[in-house]
Amino acid sequence: MITFFSGGTGTPKLLRGAQRVMDRHEISVVVNTAEDIWISGNHLSPDLDTVMYLFSGILNTDTWWGIRNDTFTTHEDAQKIGIDEFIAIGDRDRAVHIARGEMLRNGMRLTNATRVLCDRFGVRENVLPMTDTEVTTQVRTDLGLIHFQEYWVRAKGALEIYDVVRTFNEPPSASEEVIAAIEASDVVVIGPSNPITSILPILECEGIRPALKEKTVIAVSPFIGDSAVSGPAAALMSARGFEPSSTGTLSCYEGLVDIFIQDIRDPVDVTNSLRFDTLMIDEKKSIDLAQEILRLAKTG
Repeated sequence: MITFFSGGTGTPKLLRGAQRVMDRHEISVVVNTAEDIWISGNHLSPDLDTVMYLFSGILNTDTWWGIRNDTFTTHEDAQKIGIDEFIAIGDRDRAVHIARGEMLRNGMRLTNATRVLCDRFGVRENVLPMTDTEVTTQVRTDLGLIHFQEYWVRAKGALEIYDVVRTFNEPPSASEEVIAAIEASDVVVIGPSNPITSILPILECEGIRPALKEKTVIAVSPFIGDSAVSGPAAALMSARGFEPSSTGTLSCYEGLVDIFIQDIRDPVDVTNSLRFDTLMIDEKKSIDLAQEILRLAKTG
């Protein structure tokens, strides 16, 4: 069993390969939920949905979000009548948001709602939200403190960031299912997702760090030099006080990592790291990296 920690882009590319080289019942994925948001009365969990759609074979892998060949009629009409829906939501994708929102309003835990949705999409892997309590990543900008989605989608990442803040009504704690998945795993893999907005929210959940201390942890850097492979990780790392690099990524994880993987092109030298091609520009590259990680997992 391997448990992966995932955000919405980098790690799903690794999962694309993992599902080809592993027994899919041996894959657990703990997914960031700090980017979740309610839009038009419905509940978006973008990172959860990306993983679920990937495993069900319907993910739009051109964008790495949403459903392949989805239509946007409802979103377009909503905008025409004045609804401020700043995230483009596909019609089929929206049905998932509606279903999840209804389950949550009726008192279901996000973990259980995720299981119901995964079952309906035929997902065989164990997909788990990091917590059942609401936690939100916000960034401090000249507009004040705004939701990460407002910064990244509405403002297209064009605002200067001064700080990254996690907000919640009660401190987030990992669910029993998350801890059980970690305990049952031979290895935990921190995928090449944004360290600040995808991975740290998971590590900040109560119970996660103690559980990891008993496990071999493999982490994959999302950086090549001072540039992230995708997304605004560099700006977010700087705002949180970390160097935007593989060195800074390892610092984010504060001694939890046993094996650290960098890209073969990365000019930054991290002592004792391993070097593989981490860009995963196609399925074969994803499979190649997943095979290397599986080999490391088997050798301890």
